Amino acid sequence: MMRYGVPRGQILWLVLTGMAALFSLLDTPFPRLAPMQNLPTLAILAGISFSLRRWPMPTSAVACVCLFLLFHTIGGRYIYSFVPYEDWARGLGLPSPAATLGLERNSWDRLVHFAFGALWIHPISCWLARHKALSTSLAGYIAVESVLAGSALYEIFEWMLTVFMAAPDALAYNGQQGDPWDPQKDMAMAASGAVLAVILLRARGRFS
Repeated sequence: MMRYGVPRGQILWLVLTGMAALFSLLDTPFPRLAPMQNLPTLAILAGISFSLRRWPMPTSAVACVCLFLLFHTIGGRYIYSFVPYEDWARGLGLPSPAATLGLERNSWDRLVHFAFGALWIHPISCWLARHKALSTSLAGYIAVESVLAGSALYEIFEWMLTVFMAAPDALAYNGQQGDPWDPQKDMAMAASGAVLAVILLRARGRFS
């Protein structure tokens, strides 16, 4: 089994993302639930760092994964339902996202599910094209299917996890905010992000 060195730029991305996950837990408004959201990020980053030694990837693919994890880290700090993006927009003198987009709930989770689809397509398709010698068309198709499967599995995992939690914590962790169609909408956002990413990547020839 061949081992490769991980480029410094990729190490920097991984380290900064891990530091962000740790710092997100400092003085978090939700100390009981935030660690459940963001500590697994460290395990994911460790797995990625080891896998890169066997399966080298371009820095752009690593950056996509880290950007997704950073979006997730922000959401995890505020258990998603309470990300204060309205306050941030107001502080920057920007229009209200809720008023501009007609949002009736905190929609950071929708953004992260969209980012899951949009930002994982490049790493998955790139890995398939580089290390499994698949055509760009087949790699893109499998990448979209992988995102759809991953999104569905996460919703099932989220449901199973909350089954074993106390009711108030389960509702807070799940973040449905009273929307009975929340899982379906989350998966639709991931699918939309994935399809858009494939279209853009094919147009730019960036599958590998």
